[in-house]
Amino acid sequence: MKTAPMREPTYFVLASLFDGPLHGYAIIKRVEEMSHDRVQLATGTLYTALDRLAGEGYVELVSEETVNGRPRRSYGLTNGGASALQAEATRMAEAASLVIDHAAARSPRIVSKLRHA
Repeated sequence: MKTAPMREPTYFVLASLFDGPLHGYAIIKRVEEMSHDRVQLATGTLYTALDRLAGEGYVELVSEETVNGRPRRSYGLTNGGASALQAEATRMAEAASLVIDHAAARSPRIVSKLRHA
């Protein structure tokens, strides 16, 4: 069954958890780093997304502790989340290859520009 393409923030939130659980602030920073600052999440937006992703079975709360009087929750990627992330990465790679392959047939110079953009 095909699923709808992921929005970019969702993709990067899931990708940020690929190497293991992170707390909210670390997710925000990792998303910024991975997206080269294209995706910048406000705290409220992140936690709304995490609640939605948990409801979809893509992430789970793995720990909660109190640091300086404030709760710190860490989230991890579920097997379902890892599968969805892989499927989206494959979909994007296939879509990109259509353009790159088409451009290669028309002009190698365009391909060089696409690959170095």
